Amino acid sequence: MAEKNYYDILGVKKDASDADIKKRYRKLVRQFHPDVSDDPDADNKIAEINNAYETIRDKDKRAEYDAMLDNPFASQGGAGGFGGQSAGGQSGFRWEDMKDQFGDGEAFGGGGFRFDDIFSAFGRGARGSAGAQSSGTSGGFDQFGGGFGAQDSKGQDQHAEISVDLASVYSGDDYSIKLNVPVRKPNGSVDYENKTLKIKIPKGITDGKQIRLAGQGAAGHGGGKNGDLFLKVKITHSDNIRLEGADVYQTLNIAPWEAALGDKVNVTTPTGTLGVSIPKNSKSGSNLRLKGKGIPAKHTGDLYLTLNIVNPEVNTDEAKQAYEQLKQAFADTSIHR
Repeated sequence: MAEKNYYDILGVKKDASDADIKKRYRKLVRQFHPDVSDDPDADNKIAEINNAYETIRDKDKRAEYDAMLDNPFASQGGAGGFGGQSAGGQSGFRWEDMKDQFGDGEAFGGGGFRFDDIFSAFGRGARGSAGAQSSGTSGGFDQFGGGFGAQDSKGQDQHAEISVDLASVYSGDDYSIKLNVPVRKPNGSVDYENKTLKIKIPKGITDGKQIRLAGQGAAGHGGGKNGDLFLKVKITHSDNIRLEGADVYQTLNIAPWEAALGDKVNVTTPTGTLGVSIPKNSKSGSNLRLKGKGIPAKHTGDLYLTLNIVNPEVNTDEAKQAYEQLKQAFADTSIHR
């Protein structure tokens, strides 16, 4: 696989979509992961697969890599300086080859810039080649952040979901989570280990928002930084509550006489126990708005108490008689059906 380009390594066409590349990568990881594969070379293969994927999954790196594949001076093996071999290796291009193609170092037409100037700007160092120097770096392209080298690529970002109680969102809280995270071994293979992370839940975060934990994603390749971990927040709450952004809607059950006569009741809400006045002649389904009592986000939401009139069950003679009296008292009431 070492002589193949990154598309060959992953087994996809050069014009493959991001979705197809990701699908193929996952399949190869499952196939060659050292924990499940019987292949004696599984460690090297999984490192090679990860190296290829880290380049062509990134839009900018992929564009650079494609340009390199199309470059007539690129490595004949197609791997070039993208982690497989340095641009100045035996299959790379040489300064002398550039001069043979374009002259003795002068610019096109005899004026303007010189190729010497170009490679000086790239930090070429020794005149002999534009590739790796004795220090082991990727040579002239180091000045551009290793653009042609995937040896030091950043690890993949990881995504997970965390369930957070609504009360914690109102106050902010500390959570501990356990994750099975990928860790890259010195030989380039990937192993998994359990990790416990302590997380501060930001006060006022809303459902579906993400918490970013820098450096807690997959391990980087070579000297590259670790990826980040993104936790999608799923707010949990009781069945009588629903959320709309920072607004909270809570169903409040009341008795018929409380709705008819009005009353003051104590209600347990996510923000604490509140005394609420029920207006006279309240109807089932109407909302009582408590301004600023919703989720304390950047723009604080409101708490809406949706009234639900609950009729007591008639399971005694006294209760039946009370309903009969009520019926007689409101005999002239006309109800639109």
